[in-house]
Amino acid sequence: MTLDLSWVTTWVDDTVAVVSDNRLRLSELDREIGDGDHGENLDRGFAAVKAKFDALPEGSTPGSALKLVATTLISTVGGASGPLLGTAYLKGAQALGDAAELDADAVVALLTAARDGVVLRGKAEVGDKTMIDAWTPAVDAATAAAASGASPAAVLRAAADAAVEGAASTEPLVARKGRASYLGDRAVGHRDPGAESSSLILIAAAEAAEATEG
Repeated sequence: MTLDLSWVTTWVDDTVAVVSDNRLRLSELDREIGDGDHGENLDRGFAAVKAKFDALPEGSTPGSALKLVATTLISTVGGASGPLLGTAYLKGAQALGDAAELDADAVVALLTAARDGVVLRGKAEVGDKTMIDAWTPAVDAATAAAASGASPAAVLRAAADAAVEGAASTEPLVARKGRASYLGDRAVGHRDPGAESSSLILIAAAEAAEATEG
């Protein structure tokens, strides 16, 4: 079983819905250790993505569609999350090239490039209390799943489950990057909103793949 453009379009639709549903919760998480607009910013960005996906050019590939997500998020989402997530989608798109069908290894390549893009842009490491605390365990789990012969959907499910645990792992951490780093120990006990939104995006990717595979 492979994934194609229909998976990307379903992933976008599911992401739009889950970000909208969690808009207030994400902003509340951000309000506790940041500037309080993460949910609103992402909701605006993915709504803009959805509008562009309604008129995808004929002949689009998974890679070109993800590049459209990237450029739209970079141009519409304020703060650090727009450039970070936009870079993730852009690097993921570049890893796919012109491929029309994605197998498990291609999914791992997508996720790895996306994570590396966030690292390149934000200079964060695991344990810094950022979205990398969700992305890196997701990549590790996806790599292990693909190596065991899992399907693309199973690879994405492994990544999503690891990202959820990774987001939860940020709660006891002292932030070392971003606005939350100014709070010192006062950031302890609060979940990083970027890690949480990253886990939601990866859950949407897994659910879209499972729906595609039936």
